[in-house]
Amino acid sequence: MLRVRVMSPAETTGRLLRVLTAEPGVRNVIVWRGEARRPDGDAVEFDVRRGAANAMFAYLRSVGLDQPGAVTVEQADVVLATPRDPAGDVGSPRREITPVWELVDATIRAQAVYAPSFFVLLTIAGLIAAVGILTNSQILIVAAMVVGPEYSAIIAVALAIARRHRAGVRDGLVALSAGFAAAIVITYLFTLAIHAAGLTPDQFVGGIRPVATLIAVPSAFSVIIAILAGIVGVVSLTESRANTLIGVFISVTTIPAAAGVGVFAALGNWHSALGSLEQLLLNVVLLIVVGAGGLQAQRVIWRRSTTRAADRQ
Repeated sequence: MLRVRVMSPAETTGRLLRVLTAEPGVRNVIVWRGEARRPDGDAVEFDVRRGAANAMFAYLRSVGLDQPGAVTVEQADVVLATPRDPAGDVGSPRREITPVWELVDATIRAQAVYAPSFFVLLTIAGLIAAVGILTNSQILIVAAMVVGPEYSAIIAVALAIARRHRAGVRDGLVALSAGFAAAIVITYLFTLAIHAAGLTPDQFVGGIRPVATLIAVPSAFSVIIAILAGIVGVVSLTESRANTLIGVFISVTTIPAAAGVGVFAALGNWHSALGSLEQLLLNVVLLIVVGAGGLQAQRVIWRRSTTRAADRQ
């Protein structure tokens, strides 16, 4: 259930209320006549089921109520209701959570803010990954994947491609390119300093590099994991499954590969540096392509599913 508040001009409120009271998926309509300020008008609040939310938001846009700040949406985490018998419902398509596309798009765009903190976090994640590579620590590699904010930019580019929004594609690609370049340069300088100080671990110097080998040698499994992670990332966003999305962060070799470029370049191992760069580009490109395709495919699937459900009623 979603709670929606609309700042409505007085001349529009009557028509809005007629639509709200006629929609079976809308409940708990509350109106404050003349109470809204900035913008002035009426305040209308209502609850709407997720299955009816897409049509309702489309209506609000169609009547010009989608001005900045005029519509706010809150997620009701718990709604008290009479329990129903779930027998025979396990695994049913009816158990799926209907994506609310306005919220999906808004969530992705809200995270696509390429402030200085985006580049700072990406650089710090690269340093953590560099230490993980040098010390053969899988835990640090996972930590770097969680810290890195690059997936927000990747899925923003995917959304922009799906919406044919050139500025969004450009901004996201510039942010990714600059962020990864910064991470590579910083890890390169860091590794040079570590090596000059004689702190490079003996195992790494001796060629015992199981973590580094996985990062620097892309394979068919890299492709498979990137595709699967891209699918999971899109589904987790549309279904609002945050815990699943974290799994995407720790399954795809992006920031560790960028760190690998810097580490191996600093040590003169150009073969592994190029392999890490190939791994990085492979994963980023596949995540973007699968993300854009997944968003489009889900819209088509849900549109057809909703149409069939409406035809049966």
